[in-house]
Amino acid sequence: MAEPMSTRDGLSTRPAGRLSAALVCTALSGAVIGSVGAPLITPVATGMHVSLDAAQWTLTVTLFSGAIAGPVLGRLGSGPYRRVTILATLALVMAGGLLTVLPLPFAALLIGRGLQGLAVAVGALLMSVARTHLPLERSASTIAALSVATTVGIGVGYPAISLLDQLAGLRAAYGFGLLLSAAALVIAWRTLPIEAAGKLPRIDVTGALLLALGTLGFLVVIADPSIWVTAWLAGGLLAGSALVLALWAFIELRTTTPLVDLRLLGQGHVLRANLAVLVAGTGLYLLFSLFTRYVQTPAVAHYGFALPGVAAGAALIPFSLLGFVAGKAVPRLIARITEPWTYALSIVIAVASALLFAAASQSLTAVLAAIALLGFGVGGVFAVMPRLVLVGVPHRETASVLSINQIARSIGMSIGSALAGFLLAATTPDGAMLPTQNGYLTTALWALPPLAASALIIATNRSS
Repeated sequence: MAEPMSTRDGLSTRPAGRLSAALVCTALSGAVIGSVGAPLITPVATGMHVSLDAAQWTLTVTLFSGAIAGPVLGRLGSGPYRRVTILATLALVMAGGLLTVLPLPFAALLIGRGLQGLAVAVGALLMSVARTHLPLERSASTIAALSVATTVGIGVGYPAISLLDQLAGLRAAYGFGLLLSAAALVIAWRTLPIEAAGKLPRIDVTGALLLALGTLGFLVVIADPSIWVTAWLAGGLLAGSALVLALWAFIELRTTTPLVDLRLLGQGHVLRANLAVLVAGTGLYLLFSLFTRYVQTPAVAHYGFALPGVAAGAALIPFSLLGFVAGKAVPRLIARITEPWTYALSIVIAVASALLFAAASQSLTAVLAAIALLGFGVGGVFAVMPRLVLVGVPHRETASVLSINQIARSIGMSIGSALAGFLLAATTPDGAMLPTQNGYLTTALWALPPLAASALIIATNRSS
């Protein structure tokens, strides 16, 4: 057994290796739970007799709940109640998993998926634990691994969930998420350090409600393209959401116990990092959505590879493997070439994946290589991001600042997914069900401007 460690603040004597592994396993479980909905959209629609648009919400609602709950959990977990907050959140995730498994109506499934979305929000708290309770070098590598848990989780979750659905049915596939949530809760309960005693942090309830409402409005408009059929409704939601967030900022700057320290978020490097991850998320998730759709294109289209669900999920394994490699490599790259250059290198690799796809989309080997390169790019961007955003941030604000970064990432990914759908729809001939092959190639190139812009944003961060 490893020797007990003494952390920088003396709050824990748990072995560093054990705690690091537990944090990563918990985050990985949360990432897989969050991705459970994606391969099951069609089975939900057919098995529960709802439309595909309605079934899509089993995935969208997890994104919403994770993004909206993040800042509140970040504030609750900013000090002495961090362990309690994580355990309570994981218990809610497990309760959500139970709702998805029981033979209940569709509304209960949506509620369960919403609760499971909290598994994504808890990631910022796990990074906060690593930053507080691990030695400096191990803390950096652990936070990088936690940042790419989503990338790795997709490659683990997609094929496993698809296979379970194929072999045992919809509820058994959701049962995998329930088992993972139970495992994550047990791991966290056994390994998370007990924090030093202190006062319960005050929650700015008004600020929390306003931030949730404003963020929800933006995410709904982005993630549900059907709203744009009524232009005045979409425009009204966007304008209303912007107004609500402006009011939230006004209140936050004047309260003594803000949900998020906006003056801290307004610092140049923090602001640039959040803007960069929003823009990068758009380009990265546009490519991810594009690649996953392309490999499943039916043979009648005379392009693509008509991969069935399990095979399409397995095609994402290279994405996860290279994402994991990127997470391990980033701390070493940073030591050699600094954070901004590591970020730029990750963006260049993501750009290479888009160009490879555009040049050789008729070869399955080339497309799988493009997917793998994208995994490295995504893993590199997400692994270096905490280092960029946490420069000069006090330890007590770690979870809060990272939760806002998570919202920026979620919004960027939502924009990328919606943009991929919009661009492919624009290249679908009238009366046809599928876009043209050139539509896929052109859409891949649309990812290049936001990726380049993201690298330029970080390049201006001279304080790094």
